Amino acid sequence: MILLGCEPAPEDLLVNHFVIEEGEHYASPRLAETLQSSRLVFEATFDATSWYVFEDRGLQDSKNKLLGFSDCNSAHHENSARFAWQWYDNRLEIYAYCYVNGERLEKFVGTVEQYETNRYEIEVRGDQYVFRLGKETQVVMPRGNTCDKGLYYMLWPYFGGTLPAPHDVHIAISIKR
Repeated sequence: MILLGCEPAPEDLLVNHFVIEEGEHYASPRLAETLQSSRLVFEATFDATSWYVFEDRGLQDSKNKLLGFSDCNSAHHENSARFAWQWYDNRLEIYAYCYVNGERLEKFVGTVEQYETNRYEIEVRGDQYVFRLGKETQVVMPRGNTCDKGLYYMLWPYFGGTLPAPHDVHIAISIKR
């Protein structure tokens, strides 16, 4: 039998289903990849596992990381740009989340629905990062002033900062090339 059309479409070279297991921060699979572009475009879909409520409501606004990259040939806590998310007030909120010369910055971008596939884009534009969610929403964040060259390593899904995942969390991500 001859199979035709089994290769992935060129714009969808990397498709992964990430799982952050209960009690963990890091997603599986753990990948190591560099970004060879000044633009990262991907689609992501959250399912019902994106819903969670912490006993300590003061921690409910902790940001979980979706996808992004380091910048300026430095560590991600020094210079980086990525999308973040949180379940807050019964909605899935998306944020621009950056480290700029060691300072963490966040800005609300919008909300998305569970089981809905959305397009995300981060573009390096001079001394700024431009974040886009879908076709309508755009947020601009500053970029580190220590950048003389960019070496971008990918930053993959990560739950929290303070608390680990309260249950298994599933996210499907398709990077566009």
